Amino acid sequence: MHTDVATEVLVASDLDRTLIYSNRALALDVPDRLAPRLLSVEVHDGKALSFMTEQAAALLVDLAREACLVPATTRTLTQYERINLPGPTPGWVPAYAICSNGGQLLVDGVPDQDWRAEITGRLAAGSAPLDEVVRHLALIAAPEWTHKRRAADGLFAYLVVERAELPAGWVDELTGWCAERGWTVSLQGRKVYAVPAPLTKSAALAEAVRRTGATTVLGAGDSLLDADLLLAADAAWRPGHGELADSGWTAPGVTALDEVGVAAGEEIVRRFLTRVRGGVPVAG
Repeated sequence: MHTDVATEVLVASDLDRTLIYSNRALALDVPDRLAPRLLSVEVHDGKALSFMTEQAAALLVDLAREACLVPATTRTLTQYERINLPGPTPGWVPAYAICSNGGQLLVDGVPDQDWRAEITGRLAAGSAPLDEVVRHLALIAAPEWTHKRRAADGLFAYLVVERAELPAGWVDELTGWCAERGWTVSLQGRKVYAVPAPLTKSAALAEAVRRTGATTVLGAGDSLLDADLLLAADAAWRPGHGELADSGWTAPGVTALDEVGVAAGEEIVRRFLTRVRGGVPVAG
């Protein structure tokens, strides 16, 4: 896939807890002897961090041959570059990828500076400065249950917390405070994200669609930060776990899957490929 070649179908998918899974998110609720074989797709400091089933990996290779596969993640560029997705050729990288929740649009693995300038302007016009939110988080995030505070890529902020120890109502209060300043809040696993409202995966997706000329868009994701991505797709899927599933979120054109954990990741790729092939069932 080259960025100067138009494609009919564009597949935009979240990564963590949608296509790829950490050890704690695998949800292998079968006897060990029946567990699927796993492929590591992320290594950090010499340790395997994220996985797909081998079957999901094989299906993803076929999908990348037949459609424009666009990873769409809240990960920063540095975090995204640790991921090595299986592809149709050695050293394959997606023609387009979305990082930092839409703040970075990668073209053949390289950040597009025109898009970064565009999104910087949108943030300045539509939301409070990052520094203001970072200062607020420093005041309200107690060290007893906060492991990390981070500003990501100069675009948004997040906390790593001990989720069970979050005070009752704390997330709701933060959500209200942020909303008044043009920001949104999402709780995903142990991370609390504060993200400017104009910073969306769907905005970067629209730019990728414009550049590729895609006529059909498929999507998948599990969190509140993925909702706009799913709504922008012609058809989309969400797993049986995650923020959207926990809240019962649904929308026209979005299929709520029963599968959870790494099995959901495999089913999502299978659904993508089935749709790309015009509804022909995919074996396996």
